[in-house]
Amino acid sequence: MHAVFPSGRRRIILPMLIRPATPDDVPALTHIYNTQGVATTASYDLEDVDETNRLEWLHEHIDLDLPVVVAELDGRVVGYATYSPFRVKPGYRFTVEHSIYVDGDYHKRGIGEALMEWAISSARDSGIHVMVGVLDAANVPSISLHEKLGFVSAGIWKQVCWKFGAWHDVALFTLILSDDEPVQLAHGGC
Repeated sequence: MHAVFPSGRRRIILPMLIRPATPDDVPALTHIYNTQGVATTASYDLEDVDETNRLEWLHEHIDLDLPVVVAELDGRVVGYATYSPFRVKPGYRFTVEHSIYVDGDYHKRGIGEALMEWAISSARDSGIHVMVGVLDAANVPSISLHEKLGFVSAGIWKQVCWKFGAWHDVALFTLILSDDEPVQLAHGGC
């Protein structure tokens, strides 16, 4: 199968499919977020979310015309990607923050990289200028992936998050997607 990027570029990743998320995917989205986000320092949410929360989250993204895609292997959702406005103030409308989560049983198979490439391509095609990654500063695999894909370090916020009985530093990474002047965005979210 191919992962098809918004620009039309294809990448062979057998047998993975990247497709838009649907309400039928909510159980998998909930499981992945709770086990790979809430249960780790990949997210600073402190309590598990339920399927009602994830369904509302999905509908909010759809209503704002923001993409949510899933990676599917052999009919099973094994990861997802999305991006959202970085900040609500209008001057930030050409900057997004991405979220990528992969089921723990499927790490180190290129799924996160494929989802990141999809998000980058989608944002670029939508007229986004900068994509931001906000990462736990100790998450070396995620930092390495961001660097591999061309993101550059934009600094460390020291001890800004409290989770698991300790302070955590946050690393910011940015990727400039276009040097062009802003135009009307292809989606209404930013």
